[in-house]
Amino acid sequence: MTSRADPRPASAAGKPSRAAGETATERLQRLLALVPYVLRRNVAGMAETAAAFGITERELVDDLNLLWCVELRSPDPYCPIDLSYEGGEIVVSEAEGIDRPLRLGVDEACALLIALRMLTELPDVGDGAALARTIAKLEAAAGAAAGPSAQVAVAVDDVAAQSAVTAVADALERGRRLHISYYVPGRDEATERDVDPMRLVVSEGFTYLEGWCRRADAVRLFRLDRFLAVEVLEVPKNVPPTAQHVDVDHGLFRPSPQDVHVVLELGPRGRWVADYYPCEQVTELPDGWLRIRLRTPDTRLARRLALRLGEDGRLVSPPGLVSELMSDARAALSNYDNWDE
Repeated sequence: MTSRADPRPASAAGKPSRAAGETATERLQRLLALVPYVLRRNVAGMAETAAAFGITERELVDDLNLLWCVELRSPDPYCPIDLSYEGGEIVVSEAEGIDRPLRLGVDEACALLIALRMLTELPDVGDGAALARTIAKLEAAAGAAAGPSAQVAVAVDDVAAQSAVTAVADALERGRRLHISYYVPGRDEATERDVDPMRLVVSEGFTYLEGWCRRADAVRLFRLDRFLAVEVLEVPKNVPPTAQHVDVDHGLFRPSPQDVHVVLELGPRGRWVADYYPCEQVTELPDGWLRIRLRTPDTRLARRLALRLGEDGRLVSPPGLVSELMSDARAALSNYDNWDE
């Protein structure tokens, strides 16, 4: 067994550290990538390796100490990994069982390919040739799974969205304001507004314009496939210096203290709602029913959803919204009072 030198202060030795908020799964993924990383280089510097994995040298030492305790079944039964990190350099041997980099699963490779292909549709993505080479390598590695599928069709929005991309790209390049006619599904209406464009972003499979909406006097995201019409105005855009980009890394749903909490119960044929809308709580009920709790800034959306579900769902709370729903239902039924069969 190769000896090891622990570069940590004596007060810190024996106290494992972990990156803030890191899960055991995330650490395992890093450990499985760490061994191939070192082996491919024969000798890897501590500082270089820590920087490559986005951790501190102390956290790297904790990882190495954990790896040193791992026993593999080859080349001999229960053979410990042999490693050292003396003098600020890491050397690993006897690690044949985990000496290759992790491979993407079929679903992971396909998801990555979809995202890369979507990026190619955006203007000003940088080095398009590098992106094309990356896609080609990933397609070759994924094999048949990367090809066209009879079940899944990958497209970046529709023709209207592609037309909107052209207009938005022109406005971004020339620093011009946009006038857009935009469909708001939550209110089932078309709105007219002027927007000072900031950037194009891709999130959750759709392309969005991020811009300063002069109607809302705030930064908003507009999905390109919901553009009904768009016009580039010969007016310079004027985004306030205080405007902040929307963080799309963790999804687009942003709860607000003003949101209304809505409880719905869904029958077996209405369970799709729990997958389609962001829910704060999902509870299984007898006979295949679900109770979900969600937030909405506009109760009209919840009322329309409940009416759409019909016998496959029911609105439970809040009581005031239930009363409004009953009024909606009675108004709808009144349209049939004089219907002559």
